[in-house]
Amino acid sequence: MHVIIDLCVVPLGVGVSVSSQVAACQRVIQDSGLEHHMHAYGTNIEGPWEEVMAVVKRCHEVVHEMGAPRITTTIKLGTRTDRDQTMGDKVASVESKLSD
Repeated sequence: MHVIIDLCVVPLGVGVSVSSQVAACQRVIQDSGLEHHMHAYGTNIEGPWEEVMAVVKRCHEVVHEMGAPRITTTIKLGTRTDRDQTMGDKVASVESKLSD
């Protein structure tokens, strides 16, 4: 099953700045080869369910290995069975309506 997620991983107990941990998680996402787009409060990722969820798990493992005793993660996800749709398709649909 194809899934599109919005992932926000927040390490707790590591101080005010979490950019090092976010960068480490972003490397995991990049190394996965999955389509992704980082934004100010997370990353959109798309691909096969098992591969995307394996990336989420690996992000947690890496951030814990960096010393974060706790992590809170927010995931929004969507799947479709009626047709194939990518993140780009979703954005293009809205952008086309904005240009009307």
